[in-house]
Amino acid sequence: MKSLRSLASVAISAALVVSAPLALGAAAPAAAQAGSDLAGAVAALRAISTLRADFVQTDIKGQRVRGVLTLKRPGKIRFQYEKGVPILIVSDGSALTFVDYSVRQVQRWPIRNSPLGALLDPTRDVAKYGKLLPSARPGVVSIAVVDKAHPEYGAITLFFIRKPGAPGGLELSSWASVDSQNNRTVIDLTNQQYGVAVGDNTFRFNDPRQSGRR
Repeated sequence: MKSLRSLASVAISAALVVSAPLALGAAAPAAAQAGSDLAGAVAALRAISTLRADFVQTDIKGQRVRGVLTLKRPGKIRFQYEKGVPILIVSDGSALTFVDYSVRQVQRWPIRNSPLGALLDPTRDVAKYGKLLPSARPGVVSIAVVDKAHPEYGAITLFFIRKPGAPGGLELSSWASVDSQNNRTVIDLTNQQYGVAVGDNTFRFNDPRQSGRR
């Protein structure tokens, strides 16, 4: 159980700085393409109104857990882990909440201080902080979101696959986050569904510290 708690907590301890910026001195056409891909990724993120997908979360030791992700912009997300994992990560639009039902513990962070700020925080300017990373795989766009003013936040890199049916023509397929202690977590998405009906009560949770709902 300790390892499962560690696995989930890593997912919310990383944030928005990456240690691998683009190389300098690229040719003008390459720079133009980079700018186009970055703008496309930003547009793709902004075009997502709601999203539901299966996910696999992998930590630095290779431990994996599965679940279902539900996202509703702006600011709302829910990681519903598989049966037997007594952990929930949910955002109500203002704060990201980590719930551990096994020990009746609830922790909260501002969205802007989490690795999911690039996806959820409407004030986070991905175009301003984003850097396009080289990719050896055709059709894959990798964006590192950088906030040099806050290196303590860690790092996040978003990976998109070109797909005509996805919002903006780019489908968010995975992301990798690294915290200030160099703990790395990867989230892989499959079976993405866009524009699904999602009620706001999806982003509530049963508070283990009391009987009422929050």
